[in-house]
Amino acid sequence: MFDFLDSGQYDLLGAFWVTVQLTLYSAIGSLIWGTLLAGMRVSPVPLMRTFGTGYVNVVRNTPLTIIIIGCSLGLSQTLGINLGADNFKDIGFRLAVLGLTAYTGTFVCEALRSGINTVPVGQAEAARALGLSFTQVLRLIVLPQAFRSAVTPLANVLIALTKNTTVAAAIGVGEAALLMKEMVENEAQALFTVFGVFAFGFVVLTLPTGLLLGWVAKRVAVKR
Repeated sequence: MFDFLDSGQYDLLGAFWVTVQLTLYSAIGSLIWGTLLAGMRVSPVPLMRTFGTGYVNVVRNTPLTIIIIGCSLGLSQTLGINLGADNFKDIGFRLAVLGLTAYTGTFVCEALRSGINTVPVGQAEAARALGLSFTQVLRLIVLPQAFRSAVTPLANVLIALTKNTTVAAAIGVGEAALLMKEMVENEAQALFTVFGVFAFGFVVLTLPTGLLLGWVAKRVAVKR
């Protein structure tokens, strides 16, 4: 039943390694971009609040497939922006990371904003009374507590990101979903086996992440 996996025709581990790389790079980018967006959304500057709110509401409600394909067609093919890559494989990978970061950052922003809302207003007011600027209050007082409160929702965002990497197949990135499509076409007699193998692979990627970050959330929870 698993003979086609031993034939050497399909690089299963390689495909899942690309999925892991997509998840890792997109998670780092999303965390940075989402933190900046969260800062904008609670900023005292009206222009920054307007941009942050508008960006989150528009991008979060846009299908990820449209964003990924838009990065490929709009940036690469129309504007010639290839993010420093010089071959199709690297261009597709980097554009997929960009699209996933732009999309997932909105969910990171909202998770952090929910964490910010758990920080007592009095702490921020006390910090401002001591002469700290808004940026200093956010960096030194608010965000450290917000991150501790938002570990669980951020874990859910990371798990969703891992599964969303399958959309990168739409622009030819050779990750797990693209290989699954090829195997479904070539191994029609083992259809359920193919689905089972890839479902198991994603469980292996996401389940330990959820368990680990659930443990971290309990360890760093803010006691009030």
